[in-house]
Amino acid sequence: MSRATLPELPRLMIDEAVKSALLEDWGRAGDVTSQATLPSTSTACAVIAARKPGVLAGVGCSESAFRQTDAALQFEIARNDGDRLAPGDIVARIEGPARGLLAAERVALNFLGHMSGIATATSLFADQITHTKADIVCTRKTTPGLRAFEKYAVKCGGGANHRFGLDDAVLIKDNHIAVAGGVTNAIKAAKAFAGHLVKIEVEVDTLEQLEEALAAAPDVVMLDNMPPETLEKAVGIANGKVLLEASGGIELDTVRAVAESGVDLISSGWITHSAPVLDLGLDIELS
Repeated sequence: MSRATLPELPRLMIDEAVKSALLEDWGRAGDVTSQATLPSTSTACAVIAARKPGVLAGVGCSESAFRQTDAALQFEIARNDGDRLAPGDIVARIEGPARGLLAAERVALNFLGHMSGIATATSLFADQITHTKADIVCTRKTTPGLRAFEKYAVKCGGGANHRFGLDDAVLIKDNHIAVAGGVTNAIKAAKAFAGHLVKIEVEVDTLEQLEEALAAAPDVVMLDNMPPETLEKAVGIANGKVLLEASGGIELDTVRAVAESGVDLISSGWITHSAPVLDLGLDIELS
C-alpha cells in the first residue's frame, strides 16, 4: 500500500498510549539497571533493524517512546510504515543519552513488533488474493485499548478496516436474529432505527437465510462459515445486489479459494488477535 493512502494516527493518541506503556515499564523508580551501571553523561548510538522479513508498522509509536523518555534523543527514520522489510534492514537510528535510550527500548520495540506483526500477517493474506476483487478486512477482535493501532497496522499490511466499534455501523448477528424473531424482522427494525448514513449488515448461515435477507435489502450480507463452493452459489444468488462478506475460520491456505468465489470482502479476526510479533531488535553501534 502506498504511504499516501495510509491513515494517520493522531500524535496525541500515540503519545497517550506510549506514555501509559512507559509508566507501566518504569514503575516507581525508573530503569534502575541503567542508573546503576551507566553514568548520567553516557551517550550511545543504536539501530533498530529487522531480524525477520515482514511489513513495517508503528514507527511513530517507537519514535514517541524515545522522544517522551528524553527529548535529547535523536530519532532518525530509515524506513516507513507500510514498507516491506528483509532481515537486516535498518528501520531507525537513535543517538543521545544512553540511559534514556535504554529506558525506552522495550516499549518502542513492543509497539513496533506487535504492529508490524499484524501488518505482516495481513500482507500474507492480501498477497494471496491480489488477482481477485476481494479485500481482507479486520474485526473487533483486538487488544483492549489498542484497537486504533491494530487497525492502522492492518492498513499498513494492505488490508481494510471493518467497523471500529458498536456505534459506527449496524451488524445484525445470529443472536440479534434469534431475539428479534428472524432475519426479516431484524433488518426491518434496523432500517426503522438507523439514520441514512448508517450501513446495515446482516449475518447469515445458510443460502435460505441469504435469500430472505436479500428481500429485505440490507447494505451488506456476511456469509458465516460457508465453504468456497457455497460462497460461489451465494454470489450467484446475490447477483451484485449487495456487498458480500465471507467470515469464519478463514486461514492462509483457504483464503485464495474464498476470494475466488467472488465475494467482495473477507474478514479475519486472526490478523489482529493472533498475529505473531515481528522480530525486530535494537543494538548499540560500537565505534
